[in-house]
Amino acid sequence: MDLEKYKKNPKTAYLVAALLHIQDEESRAMMVAQMDEILKAEEGEEEFPNEAIIEVRAGVGGQEAALFAEEVANMYRSYAETEGWQVKVLHEAKTDLGGYKEAAFEIHGKGVYKRLRYETGVHRVQRVPATEKAGRIHTSTASVAVLPLRKKHTIVLNPADIEWEFSRSGGAGGQNVNKVETAARIIHKPTGLDARSTAERSQAANRERAMAVLMAKLEAAQEEAERSKYAATRAEQIGTGDRSEKIRTYNFPQDRITDHRLKESWSNIPKVMQGAVGPILDALSAA
Repeated sequence: MDLEKYKKNPKTAYLVAALLHIQDEESRAMMVAQMDEILKAEEGEEEFPNEAIIEVRAGVGGQEAALFAEEVANMYRSYAETEGWQVKVLHEAKTDLGGYKEAAFEIHGKGVYKRLRYETGVHRVQRVPATEKAGRIHTSTASVAVLPLRKKHTIVLNPADIEWEFSRSGGAGGQNVNKVETAARIIHKPTGLDARSTAERSQAANRERAMAVLMAKLEAAQEEAERSKYAATRAEQIGTGDRSEKIRTYNFPQDRITDHRLKESWSNIPKVMQGAVGPILDALSAA
């Protein structure tokens, strides 16, 4: 019996040592089956990890887009709470009048990425802004990216290709956070992709978080490039994973949310924006 694949994995290596001392064939077979289950579960978690980054950015529409971006971010945060997932703010950049220019959150929980992976894309809102005197409906957008945080990386970074920037985190967090340059931003010079973390109390911890997000972004970009090679089959897919793809419209005057990939609609926008997005995620998973 070839035990090498079990010896290489820390979760099964200790069982190999025990296996060598078992003489009964039936017991040996049961232990091998147990190790196979451990490896299979690990492979599943690598494809659909229980950790993900949600990045939300305001798109077209000025202040209204920023307000909508914050509402979308809060929708996912509220949904995460109902699922018992843990949410950690990595970075928030707000406008002077409120709303998000951009924000990034790290979410931990069973099935996080598998559940949310189809949310990547452009979310469009149609409604009358509070500042609109003539009662005209405006259209604004926010882009969402859902990035899996995998334990094994397929990309090796060249240190010469990255650049670091450090600044004060600002906001709440104590004197150290506000006086010392703990916030970290990493830039991948060949692609222009960047990642930030301001949530941690030390620069080292923020560097680690920012690096993890950058790796997730680079791997997502690599996967999208691979998908684009098979453009002819894209029409058959639920979503391409491209953040420029318009996936959903939230029409407030008509109380209608339409997912353009499924060509299905839902009502009760206020409830959905408070976190009741489950039925839409169910339909996407089923499709």
